[in-house]
Amino acid sequence: MYNKEKDQEYLRWVNSPNLDEKLRKELDAMSDTEVHDSFYTQIEFGTAGMRGLLGPGTNRINVHTIAKANVGFAKYICDNGEEAKKRGVAIAYDNRHMSYEFAMVSAKVLASYGIASYVFESLRPTPELSFATRHLNCFGGIVVTASHNPREYNGYKLYDERGCQLIPSLVEKVINYVNEVTDELSINMDITKEQESLITVIGRDVDEAYYEAVLGIQLQPEIDKSDVKIVFTPQHGTANIPVQEVFKRSGYNCIPVVEQCSPDPDFSNTKTPNPEESSSYDLAIEYAKRDKADIVLSCDPDADRMGVVVDQDGEYILLTGNQSGALLLDYVLSQLDAQGKMPAHPVMFNTVVTGDLGEKVANSYNVECEKTLTGFKFIGEKIAKYEVTNEKQYVFGYEESYGSLIKPFVRDKDAIQACLMLAEATAYYKKQGKTLFDVLQDLYTKHGHYEESQVSLTLAGSEGAQKIKDILKNLRESKLDQIGDYKVVRFEDYKDAIVREGDKESKLEGFVPSDVLKYFLDDGSWIAIRPSGTEPKCKFYYCVKGSSNENAHVKGNALKKAMEKYTA
Repeated sequence: MYNKEKDQEYLRWVNSPNLDEKLRKELDAMSDTEVHDSFYTQIEFGTAGMRGLLGPGTNRINVHTIAKANVGFAKYICDNGEEAKKRGVAIAYDNRHMSYEFAMVSAKVLASYGIASYVFESLRPTPELSFATRHLNCFGGIVVTASHNPREYNGYKLYDERGCQLIPSLVEKVINYVNEVTDELSINMDITKEQESLITVIGRDVDEAYYEAVLGIQLQPEIDKSDVKIVFTPQHGTANIPVQEVFKRSGYNCIPVVEQCSPDPDFSNTKTPNPEESSSYDLAIEYAKRDKADIVLSCDPDADRMGVVVDQDGEYILLTGNQSGALLLDYVLSQLDAQGKMPAHPVMFNTVVTGDLGEKVANSYNVECEKTLTGFKFIGEKIAKYEVTNEKQYVFGYEESYGSLIKPFVRDKDAIQACLMLAEATAYYKKQGKTLFDVLQDLYTKHGHYEESQVSLTLAGSEGAQKIKDILKNLRESKLDQIGDYKVVRFEDYKDAIVREGDKESKLEGFVPSDVLKYFLDDGSWIAIRPSGTEPKCKFYYCVKGSSNENAHVKGNALKKAMEKYTA
């Protein structure tokens, strides 16, 4: 039985004179079980940075684990020479508990290594951090955010000089340095006056440059917007000012959900800050019904994801990220095509767990679709590659998790751009007597009926982490050839880089190893499974092809039922 008084890591913390006093008080009040979860491992610094529960311990986000991460990043920057240190790092943060404090800890640790930093004066969106890194010619970027996670979480993400999240090969270098820190409590966060001068506060100048770039994405800036009503909620996060400002300047009638506009770290007036969850729209839909709005737009706290609810004869329907992504893609490509602005070798990017409708849309405009692993950094890497080779020209990128990018002056998901472009699409189609829901049905009629959905198993703690590993291991070893009523015609294992079709096995090319499994079925549907990189979840993705929406829905439910035995 676990006893915290025998846990050497716990004892190292409680006996350290350097332990933050607030964290010490929290530790004193914790049960053995809580202490075990807080110390049984080191919080993982993975390919998406760090994200976890706030609190004391090596497996939690706190000033000491944040300082440790910054030591690793600082040493990585130092390896790149004096010029990299002078160019420095842009730093942004969201509305969460301790976000500002973690941003300043980051700046101070970097300063202690002689590295300049540019810290936003107040909370800003993740996409603006990506923009700022490029705009200020910084060597890297940091954003303190837990994205769409519950209020108990916070996190830390790293960006390269291109404004893209660090790709695995670069993250590995940072991780090696992070792992060299054996005592995060010994990191000195006090800096001299000279070091303090390396920290610069930034704000409105960068805002204006970013707003100008966002407004420049419009394909029909002069379109009549007078009869379009948009209800908007930032879910207490960073999207509030930029989205409202961009709508104001472009002439859209934006109705903010006032109760959810304050930067509240407790998310007091929303059931969840995650736009993937239907309950997050409850209050906004009340606004929409009152004002007879055309659409409801919702951004997650760091404003890289955008969800949309559309009006269909007075009923407000939540679209999936696959659906809103396909709608945005179709609108952008149709306008580029109609205006003669489609580039010579257009390419759009999505991921291996993104539904098939978007690829069908792209192909109908003779636009190539390239798939990446989950994580917008891989899309950003592709954008950077083709920017150099000019072999292909970027026209769109999106993930199923409500994230898209219209123009690549940002190298991450950008909900502010997505909000503006979807507002324009709404105005365009309304002139034709159509809602976004009508347009979606048109896409299904043209390209096939797809139901894309996701089932997430939340498995917290050390036992949960092991359970997730066991699920993937068992599926990998089972070599399924049948799921429900459908035959498996192709199997892809992204961890072991294997493709299996019947008795034939070959190597899966073009991806770094990742713990993802994907089953293609003989009816044109597929199922993918992967552990979340940011939450204690195992995710099951379903892309089900049917003869109608109803048929796809029935088939999807049957497939989900068939997969239940592999998660018991």
